[in-house]
Amino acid sequence: MENRATKEPANRTPAIPAVVLVIEDEAGIRRFLRAGLEGGGYRCIEASAGVEGATQAATRSPDVILLDLGLPDLDGLEVVRQIREWSGIPIIVLTARGQERDKIDALDAGADDYVTKPFSMPELLARMRVALRHRTRAETDPEASVLEIGSLRIDLARRLVSSGGVAVQLTRIEYRLLTTLARHAGRVLTHEFLLREVWGPAYTAQSHYLRVYMAQLRQKLERDPGRPRLLMTETGVGYRMSEVDRSG
Repeated sequence: MENRATKEPANRTPAIPAVVLVIEDEAGIRRFLRAGLEGGGYRCIEASAGVEGATQAATRSPDVILLDLGLPDLDGLEVVRQIREWSGIPIIVLTARGQERDKIDALDAGADDYVTKPFSMPELLARMRVALRHRTRAETDPEASVLEIGSLRIDLARRLVSSGGVAVQLTRIEYRLLTTLARHAGRVLTHEFLLREVWGPAYTAQSHYLRVYMAQLRQKLERDPGRPRLLMTETGVGYRMSEVDRSG
């Protein structure tokens, strides 16, 4: 009989920690982020200015970037634009509370998400997990014909939508809005982006269209439309399709 107590454990390749590039000029915030990131199992590299950060992004191949907008040498929006010229690395912007215009500009420039200062480390880590999952899904199955987010299932080839296994009937515009959000699940999409993608460039100022159709989608997909858990509002900025975060 096999002695299980003395059996040698199978060799396992240790997981390689994801690398996070922090571009932040305040040393105290960098120390706070480093402690939280390393405690969360990430490897952290740092840059205290925009030009240095863009260089680190190109040479160190980070898995995700945390970017402060208020840098001493180069505007954070310009850093986003420079990186987006050659890479799809997830970028999460760190910005002061209430600066909605900065958030919108950063997202339109190519950032994936934003976290307002002051922020909690658990929230930031959760946003990072979503950004990393989104990139992994896009890289491993860019032509996926079925999108699944929680109990929501969208069959793109057959143009069928179900929630919790129950078919959902959508209008053409509702379907286009839902699939746009689902293709970018976990990311904040600005009003202008959604209006341009769903209705066209001539409609980017018609934000009331979005309010009407988002309300209709919530009535059809949310258990409690008044307290949505899937189709989230980012006040003054846009909307986000939430992703279920099972990582903690």
